[in-house]
Amino acid sequence: MSDTRARLALWRVPGIGPQLYQALMERFGSARAALAAGPLGWQSMGLDDRLRQALAAPDWAGADRDLAWERSAEDHAILFPEHPDYPSRLAEIPAAPPVLFVVGDRELLAYPQLGIVGSRKPTAGGRQTAHDFAAHLATAGLGITSGLALGVDSAAHDGALDGGGYTIAVTATGPDRLYPARNRDLARRIRGNGAIVTEFPTGVTARPDHFPRRNRIISGLGLGVLVVEAGLRSGSLITARYALDQGREVFAIPGSIHNPLAKGCHRLIRLGQAKLVEQAADILEEIPAQLSLPETETTGRSRVDSAMPDPDHTAVLEALGHDPVTLDTVLQRTGLTPEAVSSILLILELQGHVTAAPGGRYARSWPEDRK
Repeated sequence: MSDTRARLALWRVPGIGPQLYQALMERFGSARAALAAGPLGWQSMGLDDRLRQALAAPDWAGADRDLAWERSAEDHAILFPEHPDYPSRLAEIPAAPPVLFVVGDRELLAYPQLGIVGSRKPTAGGRQTAHDFAAHLATAGLGITSGLALGVDSAAHDGALDGGGYTIAVTATGPDRLYPARNRDLARRIRGNGAIVTEFPTGVTARPDHFPRRNRIISGLGLGVLVVEAGLRSGSLITARYALDQGREVFAIPGSIHNPLAKGCHRLIRLGQAKLVEQAADILEEIPAQLSLPETETTGRSRVDSAMPDPDHTAVLEALGHDPVTLDTVLQRTGLTPEAVSSILLILELQGHVTAAPGGRYARSWPEDRK
């Protein structure tokens, strides 16, 4: 019996979570010894009858399926905390996952990341905000981590990929299952330029109690968490609480006082638990020292240098002055397409270079305005 197989079998024992798993490993020295300890050994740890019976009948077939899954594709990996690709930030959190199943580029788990979470049923504006923040932060070198759910999660993953960056999806199922199924195409994109991560073994389906466990991994992987839209009972607030407990930064975007999906964000800000964010630059100002990305021969990855001016962006900025002008005026002055100008204006607004005025007009935000 290999130690890897024993560790997978121990992790599959019903009722054993990260803390008890670690306690068993520390008490008996290895997973093989923990499984072989017998009733007296397990009783010495105060384990109840149900757990002792479960430990006496480990799921060896399930452990073998896990190992077969890892061998089935080059980008499948099973990571234990001592593995060099197990992310060090995640290893530091309370109740860190003793096993990680990864699909995609596991080296990206060590790169700087920011979690973006929010409602599964956001407003159109909330969805767009999540996408655009993720796209801009991705160009600055931050990976975007989220939960592959519908709504804000999906928009954040899409934004990171559309921005030329990478994204990490943390799921509440086994690595061979997908929830929700309608995100299959998105999962395929993430696998191609990012990674999908879970602590749940193969064959495990989504259950309500899995999502809070997933949330602690989202916050644990990153330097911080951004909450875009969240009601007062949103699971996103659970992620924010985990982030606070883990010593991570928490950011929240305010919204209309009439929007129920803004109330969770407002509460975080009001209680001093989150920093109010109006533009992506507000986040980058808080974590600039942690944005130096490693570049390795194995990944060959390079990130967009956000300091390099884009000629079209420069043209749009030069078309603006102190006095707000309409979109048509910017189009006339730049000769760019409406789609290009609209996209550039939004990016420049997120960066703090442009201010939107009433009536669909725009003005340049000068340095003295941003002090």
